[in-house]
Amino acid sequence: MNHDVIVVGGSFAGLSAAMQLARARRYVLVVDAGLPRNRFADASHGFLGQDGKAPFDILREARRQLAAYPTVSFVEGEARDAGAEDGGFSVALNDGRTVRGKRLVLATGVADQLPDIPGLKPRWGATVLHCPYCHGYEARDRRLGVLAGGPMDLHKARMIPDWGPTTLFSQGLPIDAETREKLAARGVAIEEVPVVELLGDEPELSGARLADGRIVAIEAIFASPTVRMACPLAQRLGCALEDGPLGPLITVDDWKATSAPGVFAAGDAARANHNATLASADGVLAGVGAHRSLVFG
Repeated sequence: MNHDVIVVGGSFAGLSAAMQLARARRYVLVVDAGLPRNRFADASHGFLGQDGKAPFDILREARRQLAAYPTVSFVEGEARDAGAEDGGFSVALNDGRTVRGKRLVLATGVADQLPDIPGLKPRWGATVLHCPYCHGYEARDRRLGVLAGGPMDLHKARMIPDWGPTTLFSQGLPIDAETREKLAARGVAIEEVPVVELLGDEPELSGARLADGRIVAIEAIFASPTVRMACPLAQRLGCALEDGPLGPLITVDDWKATSAPGVFAAGDAARANHNATLASADGVLAGVGAHRSLVFG
């Protein structure tokens, strides 16, 4: 085998896994397509020691630090396929090459499936936001909206007033009387006519046009897109999946081992709650788990 561990995905989870393995003096290959999920955001927030830094700057520095370890190498490219082979794994890349390793860490992430509303996608990561802990502070004291896509957004709508005056756009989602009372207690306005367009000079947001023609003034809106696996490797390798609140997740144990022997998974593809700190922590566990499996079998 050319490598002890191949890490597929070079964002927060993947690079954190690679760091643990590099420090254990194992030969690690990081395969990265260069398309992290948070590439649409100008800055990463709430990440201890990195608050306010651009995601690509954080990753660039992490790669620089990893490159100082002599057992780490990088491949710029996309992993198209993978399979078990001779006690390890082969990974086929989009440039026709095949790389081989004894263990795999999948840090392949997820792809967001945004609601099909004109004006929403161009504002994603700027004024159309997902995580209030990641971006709420920067949107503070503005007129805020929550675009309902499922029951979790009713919970989110009760949180958002801590950052600014809030309107919940229910988009046809039923709201029971008890929930309405709780939303009212938090000062949340409820708009039941569906949003059909977001308005303003992109990426800024000035309002939401409703199906009846009315315009509700808002300056940022929180949405919860569904997700899909950004890469098919987990399915190709036979890793068990489970239903998460927004889409499928790779099932892992406490050391991030999947149901496929020798395959570990970390980050957004393997957890329901998503942010940079959690992805990095998962990567640490996956890297240590992969190393332990090499030592103890």
